[in-house]
Amino acid sequence: MIEKKPLVLDVDGTFLRTDLLFETFWAGLGQAPRETIKAAFKHLSDPAKLKARLVELTKVRTDLMPVNPDVAMAAKTAQAEGREVILASASNEALVKRLAADYGLSGRVFASTEGTNLKGKAKARALVEAFGDEGFDYVGNDSVDREVWTHARRALVVGDESSASAMEAMGKPVTRIDGGWSMRKLAKALRPHQWVKNVLLFVPMLAAHDFTLATFGMVLLGIVAFSLAASSIYVVNDLLDLEADRLHATKCNRPFACGDVPLSVGMAAGLGAGTIALIIAALLNWAFFGIIALYMTLSLSYSLKLKRMRWIDIAVLAALYTIRVIAGALAAQVYISGYLLVFIFPAFLTLGTVKRLTEVTLADNDERLPGRGYGKPDRSDLLNVGIIGIVVALLAWLGYSFTEQAETLYPTRFLIWVALVPILWWLVRMLRLGYYGKQDHDPIVFAMKDKRGLGLILIVVALMFQAAGLWERWAGLLFG
Repeated sequence: MIEKKPLVLDVDGTFLRTDLLFETFWAGLGQAPRETIKAAFKHLSDPAKLKARLVELTKVRTDLMPVNPDVAMAAKTAQAEGREVILASASNEALVKRLAADYGLSGRVFASTEGTNLKGKAKARALVEAFGDEGFDYVGNDSVDREVWTHARRALVVGDESSASAMEAMGKPVTRIDGGWSMRKLAKALRPHQWVKNVLLFVPMLAAHDFTLATFGMVLLGIVAFSLAASSIYVVNDLLDLEADRLHATKCNRPFACGDVPLSVGMAAGLGAGTIALIIAALLNWAFFGIIALYMTLSLSYSLKLKRMRWIDIAVLAALYTIRVIAGALAAQVYISGYLLVFIFPAFLTLGTVKRLTEVTLADNDERLPGRGYGKPDRSDLLNVGIIGIVVALLAWLGYSFTEQAETLYPTRFLIWVALVPILWWLVRMLRLGYYGKQDHDPIVFAMKDKRGLGLILIVVALMFQAAGLWERWAGLLFG
């Protein structure tokens, strides 16, 4: 009988469309941040010990991690032929054994221990000792796997065309398997559709009636900085929420959660976006640099801890939107009324409750949502907080109408009071839609696509411009 040679699978980037080291690192930042950071610095030069320590610190579900379907199919075909399918990885042995059990693969694995980093030559040596030269077929995805392919009977190469060509040049039989990632998927991970939130930076310029080209340019540059800063935090948030996203009905399709973009690529992109944002901020002015640094710090704290804390998470969301308005004033270098900030904060506190109301209303059961502090039983409390936010926001708007600035900028002051009607209508409508689960999971993104809501916002803007006499002024400039 002819002996059937085993099929050996690399794990990171091959069988899995993710990397177990980075999975445990980001899980560690979420579950035990201090210990994880300490371990990363202590064992940075010793990958084997770092991997072992991260496994000790974290609980991760390998059964939820994205698998390359073509590699999984190759494994099933090999098993159907009666061949042993074995995982061989530089990742820690405990995780590799768990992964093998999850997918019914051989209990015999080759992996790193605390004293050995099984990568490249070390992996090749272990496999040759076990099966002999050309005694196995090997599936890998990286140039470091050439050390192993050299000793394999057949090379199955995932996404690495240069390695596939190199193996063919050596006379090895090669099977190519789709892999890799695209810039389009990375762009999706940066969530450019969320940048629309940064139009809030225009609010102080509009409130001050400063429509000069220079002011517009400064605010626009500020929006670019805030957009890049936000994208860097979105990347961090997604990396921290990998497991929760994989359990979510729609978030499971996010690029990092589903494996469309490698975690290492996301980390580099997030770091790059954050760095560029700070450079632009420094070029604008140091006050703007300070506020964007505060925004990034608070956003990072939100991603790491605060979003899991009931009520505090909603307050932080409202604060992040308020910071955008302050940033707009600093970029444009215009005065901003305290009443405007008092209006912005409770208004966005209400929208924060809308976000949570939507999530709990659409939940399948009464348990708390993964990574959140709320469940269906909290709907009435969330509704009450949203109502309080609306009342406070309207009182702040009314209070502003009696300020000296309002008297100066808005000669027809009663229209400020008339604007309270569409503002109330819009906020109540958003809250109601959230309560009945008819919202998007992000109310701001929903608002930008909601025609009726946009109509109400435009009515408010039109009333404010009329109260300020801007329509007449612009008509005079246009036709005079």
